[in-house]
Amino acid sequence: MVLRHIVELCVAAGARLAEPGEFTMRAFLNGRIDLTQAEAVRDLIESQTLYQAKVAAQQLDGALSRRLQPIKQKLVELIALLEAGIDFADDDVSVLPNTKILEHIAAVRSPLEELNASFAYGKIVHEGLTLAIVGRPNVGKSSLFNRLVERERAIVTATPGTTRDLVTETVAIGGIPVQLVDTAGIRQALDEAESIGIRKSMEALADADLVLVVLDASAEQTKEDDELLAQAENRAAILVENKSDLATSRPKTPTSPNNREKWGTRVFTSALTGEGIDLLRAEILRHVSGSAVPGEAGFLTNVRHHGLINDSLAALGAAGLAVANKVPHEMLLLDLYNALRPLDAITGATTTDDILNLIFSTFCIGK
Repeated sequence: MVLRHIVELCVAAGARLAEPGEFTMRAFLNGRIDLTQAEAVRDLIESQTLYQAKVAAQQLDGALSRRLQPIKQKLVELIALLEAGIDFADDDVSVLPNTKILEHIAAVRSPLEELNASFAYGKIVHEGLTLAIVGRPNVGKSSLFNRLVERERAIVTATPGTTRDLVTETVAIGGIPVQLVDTAGIRQALDEAESIGIRKSMEALADADLVLVVLDASAEQTKEDDELLAQAENRAAILVENKSDLATSRPKTPTSPNNREKWGTRVFTSALTGEGIDLLRAEILRHVSGSAVPGEAGFLTNVRHHGLINDSLAALGAAGLAVANKVPHEMLLLDLYNALRPLDAITGATTTDDILNLIFSTFCIGK
């Protein structure tokens, strides 16, 4: 109330309220930060987990710009060499041979492709993912859901078919926001409400980024289990054998040969005792990150940046073909400038003066 009153008095005295993002825009226009850092301010504000905030803070500190800068520098150097060979041919500036041009293009393309590959993981860090928990009734889906959420979020009873609608909750697993979706048990519906719930469960299975297929470790595998495993077979999925505390013998291996191959690694859990829940979280995180976790700061998390990097790589590919087809350097430069412009749209423009300064600082022209 005190702060609001102070603001009202300031506005009454002639001040005005700042527009959304106005201070960040001023910092960008005045050259204090580049576009990647300006976008990182928004990401830092919107971060839901500590890891997201850490990644945004790295971007705000210029991690992506620092990674892109040497790549841009190599590209500008190649452009300068070709421009010099064309414009100052009478001043004994040698024309770059095609093999050297291809080496320069490869030196730009390789780190750019590596950066582009980091988007698969960066997109998940930035946006999170959806995880659907599916299975037939009474296998412990809601109990697992509550264990992962770490509170009694979904209603749990011994009666099969308790869950009729989708129950969602977002949790952080390894710093990545994961939207958990508890679904209705999949079986032959007994009434209209359950039928609608089962239809929503199938939609959740189709839409989810990752699926937990839950079986009852204490019971024989049923036809419904087989059908569900077959539906999830070509999806990013984890097989969970729940109720392991009640299992009196080794759980049955899925009957289908394809299923046996697909589900070679399974997670055994007990939602009642909590056994295996940490292993399940670790397995979820392994599926999310895989081997694609970037080894350095400054990876791609922004869809706009990803599109621009793709545009630059496409232009570099066209440049390589132009060299192979012995296209004149004047035309080759068009492709190289097309590769430079998307990078400029990420970090800031490269001016004609930048290229001319590099030309004149590198060559003893006019002497």
